[in-house]
Amino acid sequence: MKPIGMAGAVVVGMCALFSCTSTSVKRVDAAVRTDLDGYWNDTDVRIACDALVADCITAPSISAYRQQMGRKPVVIIGKIRNESDEHIDTAIVATRLQNAIIASGVLDFVSSSDERLLLRAERLDQADNASEATAKAIGNETGADCMMLGSVRTIVQTDGNKSVRAYYVSVQLHDLETNRILWSGSDDSIKKVITRRKVTF
Repeated sequence: MKPIGMAGAVVVGMCALFSCTSTSVKRVDAAVRTDLDGYWNDTDVRIACDALVADCITAPSISAYRQQMGRKPVVIIGKIRNESDEHIDTAIVATRLQNAIIASGVLDFVSSSDERLLLRAERLDQADNASEATAKAIGNETGADCMMLGSVRTIVQTDGNKSVRAYYVSVQLHDLETNRILWSGSDDSIKKVITRRKVTF
């Protein structure tokens, strides 16, 4: 075999240098705040949702509505819109809000529009294939009183290598029959100052 020579050895060495990668994984508690790039993350979801849930479950308007109705208002999750300048999975926000409010016992929730399609298909299938004693009746769905709608927005300021990202998360409960807003909450406590530095090798 012919020797690769000095030049070849340099090329091989450079290729080895730039193709070597090392991966290290460290598990941390989910409650630990971790910011790598300054964008929306799991900590921001917790901060915003905890504030909104606390406001919702203590809202006098919801308490008055419960007294008037003689039961908990029934809510369906509508759309939590991402109106920010970055990718945000708002379904995570909606699910966290729903789970925490259900656990509080203040509101009841019904299935989303997508979930209802699956449930209705199952009931139709049961009507044809399940025993009469176990098949679930069609037409007994619980209608929602209110729809939960909301949005996530950002305000961004940039000066050179420094930027400020402020998040505004708002959620409302809309009465489906009257369009009256039963409750409106917002959280603007998330504000980040990000400094980016060039790294030279």
